[in-house]
Amino acid sequence: MRIEKERTALSSRERSLAISAALIALFLGALDSLVMSAAMPSIVAELGGLALYAWVYSAYFLARAVSLPFFGKLTDLYNNKSIFLFSISLFILASIAAGLAKSMTFLVICRVFQGIGAGGIFALVYIVLSKIALPGERARTLSLGSSIWGISSVIGPTLGGFIVSYFSWRWIFLINIPIGMVSLIGIAFFLQLPHEESKRTAAIDFVGLFLFSISILGILMIFTAGGREIAWISPAMLSLVGITCVCSILFYCTERKAIDPMIDFRFFSERNFTLGNGATFLASFSIFSLFAYAPLYIQGSLVLSPMQVGLAMVSLSLGWSFGSLYFGRVSKQGSERSWAIAGGGFLLTGSLLTIRFGLYTTMPECFTIFFIVGTGMGLVSLATLILVQNSANTAHLGVVTSFHQFGRSLGGTIGVAICGGFLTTGLFRSLDQASALLSNKILLSLQQSVENLLLPGFQQSIPLAAAKTLRAAVLSGVFSVFIAISISSLLCLLCCIFLKKTDPPENSSP
Repeated sequence: MRIEKERTALSSRERSLAISAALIALFLGALDSLVMSAAMPSIVAELGGLALYAWVYSAYFLARAVSLPFFGKLTDLYNNKSIFLFSISLFILASIAAGLAKSMTFLVICRVFQGIGAGGIFALVYIVLSKIALPGERARTLSLGSSIWGISSVIGPTLGGFIVSYFSWRWIFLINIPIGMVSLIGIAFFLQLPHEESKRTAAIDFVGLFLFSISILGILMIFTAGGREIAWISPAMLSLVGITCVCSILFYCTERKAIDPMIDFRFFSERNFTLGNGATFLASFSIFSLFAYAPLYIQGSLVLSPMQVGLAMVSLSLGWSFGSLYFGRVSKQGSERSWAIAGGGFLLTGSLLTIRFGLYTTMPECFTIFFIVGTGMGLVSLATLILVQNSANTAHLGVVTSFHQFGRSLGGTIGVAICGGFLTTGLFRSLDQASALLSNKILLSLQQSVENLLLPGFQQSIPLAAAKTLRAAVLSGVFSVFIAISISSLLCLLCCIFLKKTDPPENSSP
């Protein structure tokens, strides 16, 4: 089934303004997940609550991941414009509350509501862009959304550092107010979706929503907290696994019987829906793991400056934006499978090249390889999105689009968690093997905090032989990450290869 091309009553000017407002909303949510790292030390210093440090991040990402499919379902039942405005408003209000937070506990609660608002924004942006795009221009329009991620990746960390240095950490959140209001006004005045009146009516599947939320939260908690906050072999972990399995089974049984299920499992009988979502899950596993752990290699093994680390990471973002924009400009309807395979090939090539990284790899090599990986992600993410959308009819556009975004979010979260375990295991194994070459002072410092490896001047302050040993230990730990992302990229390419060929749609009058 192919999504019908819908003409809207929007003029060229109104369409441009509506697209701009939607992209600003996407920028708002993407930026918020990137500016936090620079602010967290200042936040902890003022509010305390170090034990909740990780939850300032986790609460946002967990709430966003769980709410994505829910908002996707809502868009198939209710007015898209109203839901979009609600999501942006919730995000702005939660940002105001976070900026006024007096305790870490209250800040974590605010981050939950920010995550819910962001989930609605991320779901609605791609749905709205798909609906208001001109016939034959959907790939080009959606590619603009992907480019926003690259832009925010470049601006986010720098902006966060600037705000904390010259203003207050509270402006990390309060800056969302003017940006959000511009988007809110633009959506309110310029977004017109004339087919909204044909929405079908059905009750929201609250039982399915509850079971789905518990299942996804459980899965994410297992991977993010397992081996860290919660020991793998412990009553708490066994209980978590048990609850997750039971809720997952109940969710499946409930959805099979529901009149209008939150997730219709019949979608998975469509090959492009299943493989397209699988491909974006695996691609996200690879690229977000590289985003998370390549800096450790560059700074810990190559002993380069934080500025050089940032430059290398920018190439990943630039590649992602380039791949999406290039696909949007040159692809033709019906060629999405070919572009997805090309993207999977780029992703695998770049991932395999990371295995060759050593102690003397140059910055140009890192930049080039990361750009290749980013280009692959840009092609895969956008090509599979269109294939997934085309696997269902217009009535289910919201669900299938948001599920694709959910797969990307889930893949990144699980990838970072799994590769973090590989990294820690490999790093400490190498340090244990090299303990005879390291002084007790160095070992004690690393046992207190392995992040000391990244402190400016740490390796320069120790003997040359010991510094080289530490560099090799970091490389050994990160090498396991490079292996993992290469395997994930290979599986992604296989998913793309087995996608079903689609013929270009015949020209027809609207």
